[in-house]
Amino acid sequence: MLKFLSVLATGTLLLTSAATAGSFNLGRAATPAEVAAWNIDVRPDGQGLPAGRGNVEQGEEIFAERCAVCHGDFAEGVDRWPVLSGGDGTLTSERPVKTIGSYWPYLSTVFDYVNRAMPFGEAQSLKPDEVYAITAFLLYANDLVEDDFELSKENFTSVRLPNEDGFYMDDREESPVFKKRDVCMKDCKAEVKITARAQVLDVTPEETKAAEEAAAAPEAPKAEEIASAEPAPAVEPAPAPEPVALDEALIKKGAKVFKKCRACHQVGEKAKNKVGPILNDIIGQQAAVVSGFKYSKALKQLNGDGLVWSDENLDAFLTKPKKFVKGTKMSFAGLKKEKDRVALIEFLKSHSQ
Repeated sequence: MLKFLSVLATGTLLLTSAATAGSFNLGRAATPAEVAAWNIDVRPDGQGLPAGRGNVEQGEEIFAERCAVCHGDFAEGVDRWPVLSGGDGTLTSERPVKTIGSYWPYLSTVFDYVNRAMPFGEAQSLKPDEVYAITAFLLYANDLVEDDFELSKENFTSVRLPNEDGFYMDDREESPVFKKRDVCMKDCKAEVKITARAQVLDVTPEETKAAEEAAAAPEAPKAEEIASAEPAPAVEPAPAPEPVALDEALIKKGAKVFKKCRACHQVGEKAKNKVGPILNDIIGQQAAVVSGFKYSKALKQLNGDGLVWSDENLDAFLTKPKKFVKGTKMSFAGLKKEKDRVALIEFLKSHSQ
């Protein structure tokens, strides 16, 4: 024990002497290569950007493979993972959605974070071209660029995010409120009252209520009562409408737009209900009638009101789903561009004939 204390005291003396001299004599100077590996930050003016380029189409493929498991196919977020798209116009609402398109100030913030920390668990495994491509796709997912956009070191600083002016230097210490404030740290109020409560989310399963409604429903007529009832007169079926010629070029454009929807919806012969219902035959269909899908209360109400998915109603819904159907569970922010909505509706018509 004494030997150990002697060694410890000697070591402490050496470190104290070294500290007095201005150096701890620990480790070595980092090499230029090591400094370069650490110094990977990217500034809003483009300083620090590596050479490279990538387009939206490439980014969509990489995003689907490396990022969608957490962030969803169109950056809508899965479970509690961050939402990266949408949120336009929500920053002043009670429940703001802070995304790349609605909140982030600079594109360099996006590039730097993806390059430095993503994918989760595999940080810094992406090549520069892949980071450019993912960043381009995220711009597209937020309706900030077209689907043929290519991002590169050369045009990077020309892209401005909508909320750039929403950020400014923190000047609170210079404000009159800060300088004249009287900070209270103890017994600040004689009585504490609850003035507001957290918003309650409607997450109660609906099965119980459905069972109660079924129990309260009038009893079905007995078999003998049905047999004794007079048969209803036969009704001639209305002639089927003639199929309308569709615009094949517009359908192809709509198929591209539908990529933003396919994480939740399917169309075609093998389509199944997923997060959202099957969209086959949606045009002209009454709201909330797809078998086997559990709709929100809001959409069930529209069904009771007799809402039909006409071109006009579907266009309004696709523009801002949460505005058209208040209380919808659909998290998609909507399609800003009219041409995208027109193309998507034409694509859905091709699966409704």
